[in-house]
Amino acid sequence: MTRGTWLRRLSRGAGPRARLVCFPHAGGTASFFRSWAPSVPSDVELHAVRYPGREDKLLEEPATTMRELVEPIARDCLPLLDRPLVLFGHSMGASIAHEVAVVLETRYGVPPASLVVSSQPGPGHVPPEGSRAQQGDAELIESIGLLGGTEAAALQDPELRELVLPAIRADYRLIEQYWASPHTLTGVSAPVVVYHGKADPGVGRDAVEAWSTVARSTFDTRCFEGGHFYLVDHAQEVLDDLFARLDLTPRTVEAAPTEDMP
Repeated sequence: MTRGTWLRRLSRGAGPRARLVCFPHAGGTASFFRSWAPSVPSDVELHAVRYPGREDKLLEEPATTMRELVEPIARDCLPLLDRPLVLFGHSMGASIAHEVAVVLETRYGVPPASLVVSSQPGPGHVPPEGSRAQQGDAELIESIGLLGGTEAAALQDPELRELVLPAIRADYRLIEQYWASPHTLTGVSAPVVVYHGKADPGVGRDAVEAWSTVARSTFDTRCFEGGHFYLVDHAQEVLDDLFARLDLTPRTVEAAPTEDMP
């Protein structure tokens, strides 16, 4: 399946010392991280992943397997690796970011500088609420409303709901199939950090600690006030913690431009 560019540049660092690539949640868009741009250090370049089936990729069919996302996203990340690259994934995006980190290391020999996973149970911990992909529209909308986030408000508008709901359902189907299918659990050499909200019922202590099974070097966790979308209200705190942990040692990899946010 041929798709357009997978990364959107949200801020342009002045001779960037590092780059941050953000992976949105189920139903999420690159624009979810646009509000982070003013808070990112001036020497850090911010990018977000553009999933198919939404925003300016609305006419593309949503991905149906993890591989459809991971392989091309990893390729688009390669030109960014001339600087320390942090992968930050929220909710479903955490699992995608982990798999991209695996591909970058095992296939291309260039691991990211750090893997930060947010509001997502670690490997082997399936959320207890059951299949959201199989829920009817009303039940799915209610489930999303309980999580919060920008999609919850959009789903109250009938016209927006018609545009947004198919991508949300497709994303849940993808991640649920990923959880259910047998696959090799591959670790990463990059430091692994888990962020989660204190009031997030789907990501308890055991689910957080499960991420330690993929950490071959350092592993750490950080709990923030709030629920599943704690990062909306604590963006600056999240970014401060993230960049305080980053090793800014440069690398030598050929770089290439990516698409800017209009």
